[in-house]
Amino acid sequence: MTSELNLIPVVDLLNGQVVRAVRGDRKAYRPIVSALCASSDPVTVARILCDHCAARQLYVADLDALQGGAVQVAVLVDLLQALPGVELWLDAGLADAGAGEALRAQLAPHAPRIVLVYGSESLRSREALERCFAGNDAGAALSLDRRDGQRLDPAGCWEAVDLWPGRLIVMTLERVGSGAGPDLETLRDVRRLAPAAMVIGAGGIRSEDDLAQARAAGADAWLVASALHDLQLPRVRR
Repeated sequence: MTSELNLIPVVDLLNGQVVRAVRGDRKAYRPIVSALCASSDPVTVARILCDHCAARQLYVADLDALQGGAVQVAVLVDLLQALPGVELWLDAGLADAGAGEALRAQLAPHAPRIVLVYGSESLRSREALERCFAGNDAGAALSLDRRDGQRLDPAGCWEAVDLWPGRLIVMTLERVGSGAGPDLETLRDVRRLAPAAMVIGAGGIRSEDDLAQARAAGADAWLVASALHDLQLPRVRR
């Protein structure tokens, strides 16, 4: 079933290392211990993950930036240079379009391969949401974030369906790194509201059966990390 649902491997960066996500509790993240790769070096891990999934996209969560620190620009540049055929989806706690464009400028030589992820937990206002996707959303995606049944949404993104772009991530944080199964109910709700969008789920995948159910629920792709590191999903061959 992995050939039917696009797998997007995830690298969570903290202090220059890849860490393992644990139910979205960022204070509990520690350097990755993986059955797939014996390293926490970002380039090494990213190469192995992308190779395992035959992936053309890589999702990078910059936890330094998400927790109010500086974006790890040097690490991002290393990843972009090491993976020339891969599109980088970058979540760096962007509060508005200005922050996104500033980051894109820092990565300017690689800009065509960058998709900026604007998370509902980080966007500062409804106006900021509107400006992020005004006119052209080709290089951006909106992450609809929630934890423990609560929307993380100071800007009101979940209710602003008319402002949603063509790429939507359904991010259920307590499922990330949990092995608790995917949140298909929320994904179905988003798919119903945005039938023409590319909808990407995140968190909870444990098996090929989970991927099949996610596809049936309307997912076009899924963000995956723990299931890959724990060898729960076979190598994708294309």
